[in-house]
Amino acid sequence: MKREILISATQREIRVAILEDEQLVELQVDRPENKRMVGDIYLGKVEAVQPGLQAAFVGIGTEKSAFLHNSDLAYDEDGDDDEDDDDADDDEADSADADAAESAADAGEGKDAKDGEKPKGGRGRGRGGRRRRKEPPQIQDVLKRGQSLIVQVSKEPISTKGPRVTAQVSLAGRFLVYMPFAARRVGVSRKIGERAQRQKLRELVEGVLPKDAGGVIVRTVSEGVTQETFKRELDTLIGQWNRIVKKQKFVGNPPKLLHRETSLTRGIIRDLFSTKVDRLTVDSKQVYNEIIEYLQGIAPELIERVALYEDKIPLFDKEQIEGEIRDLFKRRCDLPSGGYLIIEPTEALVSIDVNSGRFTGKKDPEKTVTKTNMEAAREIARQLRLRDVGGIIVCDFIDMESKSNRDRVLQELRTHLGRDRARTKAYAVSDLGLIEMTRQRVRQSHFHAMTEACPVCNGTGRVFTAETIVRRMERAVRRLASEGRREAIVVKLYPDTAIYVLENEKDLVARLAKQVGFGVEMRDDPLLKPDEFKLVVKGAGRDITSQYAVA
Repeated sequence: MKREILISATQREIRVAILEDEQLVELQVDRPENKRMVGDIYLGKVEAVQPGLQAAFVGIGTEKSAFLHNSDLAYDEDGDDDEDDDDADDDEADSADADAAESAADAGEGKDAKDGEKPKGGRGRGRGGRRRRKEPPQIQDVLKRGQSLIVQVSKEPISTKGPRVTAQVSLAGRFLVYMPFAARRVGVSRKIGERAQRQKLRELVEGVLPKDAGGVIVRTVSEGVTQETFKRELDTLIGQWNRIVKKQKFVGNPPKLLHRETSLTRGIIRDLFSTKVDRLTVDSKQVYNEIIEYLQGIAPELIERVALYEDKIPLFDKEQIEGEIRDLFKRRCDLPSGGYLIIEPTEALVSIDVNSGRFTGKKDPEKTVTKTNMEAAREIARQLRLRDVGGIIVCDFIDMESKSNRDRVLQELRTHLGRDRARTKAYAVSDLGLIEMTRQRVRQSHFHAMTEACPVCNGTGRVFTAETIVRRMERAVRRLASEGRREAIVVKLYPDTAIYVLENEKDLVARLAKQVGFGVEMRDDPLLKPDEFKLVVKGAGRDITSQYAVA
């Protein structure tokens, strides 16, 4: 499989696109007003303890208090540290963009079944006499109101909920994930399938892990890494943790930020960029230099795979993915044969309906339906990654009479879900012909992050945010400039969007005009729709919006 990473960076936005076989499968966006929180470590203050929920609410400085479940407390465990390889958790399943580190919990354990994981719980001895995790203590016996506590964000605020945090802190490196509060054990990623190789890596890391230093997970990209490299990274992570512990003594009263997770770009390089990626292209000289500097320290052999894009045509336009990005906000998603999906997010779950559309086949109805469903299974797995959908998902495939065909569709869905970095689980076809599944959710989907309730229809629909509209307008102007046009233009914006620019980006017009080399003026137009803008040639008054406003 050919894999590529594209990074497009401007002053106010970084977008990362991941392509597999020249098809867009994942998009990550970072903006200053919407900073990522997953992985950040805080000195929090316990504001309330709820024995009935076995949970606590911890103040970390966000609008709503963070939720800490009993299963996410850090506590001493007794028992055999040398567990079987099968108990090591998957190294990259704990975050949709590899922002969160691998979990050191037993296989199959997670945080919240609604978010694509099984609920945690204490365990005694499992089958075969293997020692398992003890029952955790009652939360009211561990935490008291007003108590200070180091916590790490595991899920960002979503909808009406505040962030979720864990006291089981982890620090991710390129090859290892260090867990200071875990029992002294070394887990190995399940994606390293060869048992001899897993054992070898375990022994190499055990040889450099200090006594009483905590636990470690060996990540997928660690195959072929030397013990010296493991020791160097482990020393770095332990030193980083010691600085965090030391910092809490000087930051004052909680809540205080102790450590911020690495930037989106650096996280992508750390977690995804390996020999399995054929090419990484970036259109910003500054970001390119940062990537090269970072790779010189961790993987100099990959530098030759990094390319600086300097063409006048915008990078995402050149790769023809802007249209795909725009389509991910649509309800309807077309399939190659003529069928289509309808994707509907709701408060409780996401429903996906499969329709045959104009594809009617020739003679055999069962064959026609099965072909449509197989295409739908592949596209559903892709759309979940691309839209960053999480939580409960219900897929209504077209009814099939044959059990073998139903099993084929389910297997096809599971196979393509296996490429997803977020933890997913698809259950068997129900009596109603539905496939229920879950996908781990650590942040809002792109749909919720980039749109807002429509003021025109009283919240029954959604429109793009002012920030998103301005970025679309900015890309359209750059696109115009890339074709060599030098006519002065007037940008017309909806009044609320124009106010946003005046309040938050006063230098936008001047900065944009300087970059493109021709005059740019901004005017508000109350006749526009809330998420609409227009590009008009000054003097001639010619509307050229449709030519350049792709996404």
